[in-house]
Amino acid sequence: TEPVPVPTTTTQPVPVPTTTTQPVPVPTTTTQPPPPPPPPPPPPPATHGNAQDAIKFASAQIGEPYVWGAAGPSSWDCSGLTMQAWASAGVSLPHYSVAQYAATTPVSASSLRPGDLVFWASNASDPGTIFHVGLYIGDGNMIHAARPGVPVKVESIWYWETPDFFGRP
Repeated sequence: TEPVPVPTTTTQPVPVPTTTTQPVPVPTTTTQPPPPPPPPPPPPPATHGNAQDAIKFASAQIGEPYVWGAAGPSSWDCSGLTMQAWASAGVSLPHYSVAQYAATTPVSASSLRPGDLVFWASNASDPGTIFHVGLYIGDGNMIHAARPGVPVKVESIWYWETPDFFGRP
């Protein structure tokens, strides 16, 4: 007789999950360069030397005629004179008294320094109504181009009516 075959089982190996270990990320710190230093503060307005240059320029125009809209070289209106005076000192101002006030730092009458600008307006609470400007030279005086028929001259800032605004270029 022949032997009866015995069923055999073959076992396949059970796959064992494999794990590969990854290195644990270690937080790294990168050093950033320090931020740039803040920009330097703007230069102080109207240094004494600049103001003296503006005054010297305006003084040289004394006696020249007033011409509306003129900005030199031999005739002036009020804002043309102050614009060119400050240009000679390296400061750019527009040729319009309202815009000149807007381009300055407002100051009080009690803190006026030579070189500051003195303004008159039709409405003392509205700088948009400024109509005249002069260059303060100290001791309550200014150089200005007042009106047709009157040459550039030195005059008290109180010569006519109380100034309404003051600005430092």
